[in-house]
Amino acid sequence: MQNWQRWLQRQLPPWLRLARQIDRWNFRLGQAMGWLVVAMLAIGSWNVIGRYLGRAIGQNLTSNTSIELQWYLFSGVFLLGAAYTMQRNGHVRVDVFYKNWSPRTQAIANLAGTILFLIPFSALVLVASWQWTANAWMVQELSPDPGGLPRYPIKGLILIGFVVLMIQGVSEIIKNLAIIAGLGADHLPQPIAHSIAPHQPSQPSASQPSKNPSEGDR
Repeated sequence: MQNWQRWLQRQLPPWLRLARQIDRWNFRLGQAMGWLVVAMLAIGSWNVIGRYLGRAIGQNLTSNTSIELQWYLFSGVFLLGAAYTMQRNGHVRVDVFYKNWSPRTQAIANLAGTILFLIPFSALVLVASWQWTANAWMVQELSPDPGGLPRYPIKGLILIGFVVLMIQGVSEIIKNLAIIAGLGADHLPQPIAHSIAPHQPSQPSASQPSKNPSEGDR
């Protein structure tokens, strides 16, 4: 083991405790977003049923309030659930090469992607949307549609969502550094500990048993 790996292993334990706290908080937030999905589906179903039922009985059973509430909930799930999805390794990957790499090589790729893309992009979104969101809160922006909902709270979720995503990015940096340093799965927060099983070559399937070395070719 190289000296820099030993040094990193000595420095990481307190940071791994921080990563566990971040993961625990975002896991709970992700579970809460699951209930918002249920509410969103219920409201969306009513919007569809109410439209056709109201047309059949000649009465308006839906409103802009319920329609906007549906996409407000979707926005909340998307913005506040992104960090949980990243923690659970649920974002789409182009893994033509990634899936065949060793856990350490995967960790290096994840670390580079988080530092070079995730953190800068999140910071850029925060800078670009800060004034726009602040203006919406100052004027208490409302929906232009009759019966619509206030717009400024959902715009505030843009800032909150990307701050939470950056915080989860810090956790991912710590965990990937731990893998690069050679710390075992017992030291890592879940669920990443389950994703770093030793990289093993593929084994022959049961339908294709390996040839017994003691048997000669026939």
